[in-house]
Amino acid sequence: MSTDTAPSKHLLFVVSAPSGAGKTSLCIEAVKRLQAIRFSVSHTTRPMRNGEEHGKNYFYVSSAEFEAMLQQNKIAEWTEIYGNRYGTARQTIAEAFAGGYDLLFDIDERGGRQLTDAYDDVVTILVLPPSLAELRRRLRGRGTEDEPSLQRRLTRAKEEMGQMRWYKYIIVNDRFEDAVGQLMAIITAERCRQDHRIIEELLNEEDSSKG
Repeated sequence: MSTDTAPSKHLLFVVSAPSGAGKTSLCIEAVKRLQAIRFSVSHTTRPMRNGEEHGKNYFYVSSAEFEAMLQQNKIAEWTEIYGNRYGTARQTIAEAFAGGYDLLFDIDERGGRQLTDAYDDVVTILVLPPSLAELRRRLRGRGTEDEPSLQRRLTRAKEEMGQMRWYKYIIVNDRFEDAVGQLMAIITAERCRQDHRIIEELLNEEDSSKG
């Protein structure tokens, strides 16, 4: 385990899923309903699209700037997709913790593994479809895939599920409300688990009163 960050009272929640499983919708709804948690905003070399905002959707940087951040060990996790780099700055995590927030990440397995290697308090959550047949239906419903592309996505989905067997929690996104409830329950339970540190605070308070 890396020692670049001290143990924190705040948590990093990594939510991953094969494409079409519905993780982004679950994450958006959970963040709306819970307090003291927000999305992690990534840095990217991808050009800004119409309707996007710097600092809200992503922090948009040049390839040279992103590479400099990597060389200076300022990136906690990153990946490259279709020639564009995406990554989380260590400063983003530090600022969230300083503000009293937990962070929720909507990222892939590679990013989840990098964060788990770098930080102590990382909770990994895998979102799955109820079946491959349902995943196929959802992907086809987008209307953006031809049959060969759809089959490639399904093959990739099986590969991703195999890679994420090590994740701590699994949510099957069959009924949306049930899945949101499970995600919120995981976050709440992990927060309660962390609260064992309150014992030490209370014991220290009692000791100081005797003095």
